[in-house]
Amino acid sequence: MPPRTVVLLVTVMLAAGCAQLPAGGDAVTAGEAVPAQPVGLEPAAALPPDPATAQPVPSAEPPAAPKEAKVPPDNLWQRIRGGFRMADLNNPLVRDWETWYSSRPDYVARMVERSSRVLFHVIEEVERRNMPAEVALLPMIESAYNPQAYSRAHASGMWQFIPSTGKLYGLNQNWWYDGRRDIVAATNAALDYLEKLHGMFGSWELALASYNWGEGAVSRAIARNQAKGLPTNYESLTMPAETRNYLPKLQAVKNIIADPARFGLQLADIPNESYFATVTAKRHIDVELAAKFAEIPVEEFRFLNPAHNKPVINANSAETIVLPKHKVATFLANLERHVQPLVSWQAYRVKPGERPEKIAAKHGISLFELKQINGISGRKKLTTGQPLLVPVKAGVEPNLANLPATPLAVARTKKTRYVPASRRNAVVQKTAQRHVTIRKPGKTARAPAKRIKTTLRVKPTARKQISLADRPIRTQ
Repeated sequence: MPPRTVVLLVTVMLAAGCAQLPAGGDAVTAGEAVPAQPVGLEPAAALPPDPATAQPVPSAEPPAAPKEAKVPPDNLWQRIRGGFRMADLNNPLVRDWETWYSSRPDYVARMVERSSRVLFHVIEEVERRNMPAEVALLPMIESAYNPQAYSRAHASGMWQFIPSTGKLYGLNQNWWYDGRRDIVAATNAALDYLEKLHGMFGSWELALASYNWGEGAVSRAIARNQAKGLPTNYESLTMPAETRNYLPKLQAVKNIIADPARFGLQLADIPNESYFATVTAKRHIDVELAAKFAEIPVEEFRFLNPAHNKPVINANSAETIVLPKHKVATFLANLERHVQPLVSWQAYRVKPGERPEKIAAKHGISLFELKQINGISGRKKLTTGQPLLVPVKAGVEPNLANLPATPLAVARTKKTRYVPASRRNAVVQKTAQRHVTIRKPGKTARAPAKRIKTTLRVKPTARKQISLADRPIRTQ
C-alpha cells in the first residue's frame, strides 16, 4: 500500500473514532482543567440567532393591576343603607308607623340632629361586631337618640337601660355618675346585650323583641307555641302590644332612611366620619369649667357627657370625657395653663336635726341656691345622712367620696286585666251592680259587698302607641 494511501486511511479512521464520543461535550481526562476559551484570544462576537431555528423567549407576565380600594361613602346614611341585612316586615303596623313618622317632620329632624353626633360611633361598633346596620337605628325608637331620655319604668339613656340590666352589663350608677347615659359605655353595653340575645335565639327579630320584652318572656312565649305545635318566629308569638309594635316601628324608620323622599321627608346629611373623641378623666373638674376649656357651649358639653348627675365630673366615677374631636387639643392646652382649683363643689352629708337653712348659711349660699343645685322641691324634708352638693371652701380639699346612687321611688301601678270587647258591657254592668242601693220596707241599706275598683284595659292600636321619646323627660 503506498504511503500516501496509508496516511489517508489513518485520517479517516481517527475521524470515525471522534464521532463516537459521548454527547454533551469534549472528553476530559480526570483532573484536567478545561479552559473557558483559548488563552490569549478575545471572546468571539455573539452571532445573531437563526430566525428559522430560534425559539421565542417567553416574556414575563405583566404584574397584576392592584385591586381598587373600596372608597367609603361620604354620607353616613349611604353607609347605613348598604349594611341593612334583616328581612323586611310588611304589615299594617309598619304602614301605621310610617304614617306616624312622616306626619311629624319636625320630630324626625330633631331625632336626626341628635343622632348626627353619635351615629358614626354606633355604626362603627355595629360593623365591628358584624351586626346588621338596623341595630344602629334602635336608639331612634328607644329614645329618639336623646341621651337624657328617662322613662316611667326607670329606663335611662339613649339605649334605655333599666338599673338592674345596666349593672349586669357593667354600667356604674352612683350619686355622681350614671353609666346608662354614657354614650360610649352604654353603646358597648347595649351591643354586648344584643349579641347575647342573638346567641340565645339565633334570630335578630327575636333578639330585638327580647331587648324590649325580656329574654325570659320571649323564651316562655316560644315554649308555649312549641307546646301547641305552632311556629316560633317573631310574628307568630303572642306578646304585649308594645313589643308587637317594636319591630314594625324599627322597620318604618328603616324604610324612611332607605328612601326619605318616598315619605315626603328630607334627612340632613351626616358626614361619614367621627364627630367626637374621648379624653381620659384623671382629675375632678367642674362641668362648666370643662366646657370653657373646650371652648364649646355648656349645652353641647352636657349632650356629649350626659352621664354626670352633678355639676362636677368625679374622675373616680367617669372613665372619659367626650369632646368634639377638633376641640381636644384646645381643651388639653387650656387645662395645662390653668393654675386655679378645678372643682368648686363637693359632697356634704346632712347631720341629725340639721335644717337646710343652717346648711346653706354654713356654706355661704342662699337656701334657694342650695335647693336648686340639689333638686329639692317644695317642703321636702332632708334626712340624716342624705348627701348634698355644697360649695368648696377656699383652700380646702374637696370631698368627692364615692356615694351610692339615689334610691329610686317605687312606682305604684294599678292591677289591670284585659277584657275582650265582647264582654266589656257585661263586666261594667256587673261592677255597677255591686254598688246598687237596696231598698227594703222601713230601712235603706247598701249591699254589704266589698267595694271593688275594676280598671278596664282596652287593647291599644298602633296609632295610639306613645314612644318613650315623646314622654316627659326627667333628668336628675
